[in-house]
Amino acid sequence: MNKNFFISTGGSGGHVIPAIILHDHLCKENNVIISTDKRGLKFLDKNKYQLKIINTPKLNNFFLLPFNLIKILFLTINSFFLLKRKKIDKIFSTGGYMSLPLILAARVLKLNIYLVEPNQVLGRANKYFLNSCKKIFCYSEKVKNFPDNLRNKIVTINPLISKNIYNSKLDNKNKEKFTILIVGGSQGADIFDKNLKSSIVNISKNFPLKVIHQTSEKNIFKLNEFYLKNNIENKTFCFEKNFALNIQQSDLCITRAGATTLAELSFLNIPFITVPLPTSKDNHQLENAKFYQNNDCSWNIEQIFFEQRIEDILKDIIEKKGDYMKKKENLKKLNYKNTWINVNQKILRSINEN
Repeated sequence: MNKNFFISTGGSGGHVIPAIILHDHLCKENNVIISTDKRGLKFLDKNKYQLKIINTPKLNNFFLLPFNLIKILFLTINSFFLLKRKKIDKIFSTGGYMSLPLILAARVLKLNIYLVEPNQVLGRANKYFLNSCKKIFCYSEKVKNFPDNLRNKIVTINPLISKNIYNSKLDNKNKEKFTILIVGGSQGADIFDKNLKSSIVNISKNFPLKVIHQTSEKNIFKLNEFYLKNNIENKTFCFEKNFALNIQQSDLCITRAGATTLAELSFLNIPFITVPLPTSKDNHQLENAKFYQNNDCSWNIEQIFFEQRIEDILKDIIEKKGDYMKKKENLKKLNYKNTWINVNQKILRSINEN
């Protein structure tokens, strides 16, 4: 018998992409609804998913706090009736303050609550809801800031990556140019858009390069013009749903340290240089990067040293190749048990336990 599930997520790709993947794991035999805020709509196809928009306000503005608390109260009441009307059996959250009204309503209704923590540091919203949840899906048992007395709630799974990535294969053996993928995220990253240019140009004078550069929409034309001016083959873009194709076409990636991006690169066996965002909450990007660095799968550069170190690291990777090939082998070892079926069965088995 089909059950009714509800997935609550936020507006960033780091929240929405895991929610989409979780939806695909659950939807074969169940009815699944996803809620997000307005920001998250750009990641979701309204013709493919059942969507609910819930714009939960942040609680970080002292002067607006009374108004926002009242708004959250009304959203919680609305969520209560929404969950009841849709006859929801279980609710899932991929983290973020946006989940607050729905999880509070689910607690009142005594629904089973499941959390997803893609990062190597326990998110603040997930930590707040930890006592109320039945299980929390994590990529490691050693998640930082996790209360020891609640570690029995952890279910470790392989990182959530899109089903199309498992089915993707591309032969790049005959490429003439070393291809660098630069991932600044859908909002772009100034440090990659501005501080990487001279290094790329210098390296291109000695090695044939192709650059695939993800940036903000406003910077696409400028970057494309810059690369063309310097005779560097390139593709510049903002957001693409079939991001796996860009990964597969690359030899190396320079990226922030979002959990989903690193998981996709890792599975597709593309070594990467991480530059963690220093302002990420609880420094979770640094911890994400350290996980792969400690497994000798990647290189990590602190943002303050990026400009002075990146060119030497790139030259060393392209010229010597020994460390690069070792990291490719380590990525294979890290992912040899990662299959869609294994992840799917573990999730379904966990939520169907009494």
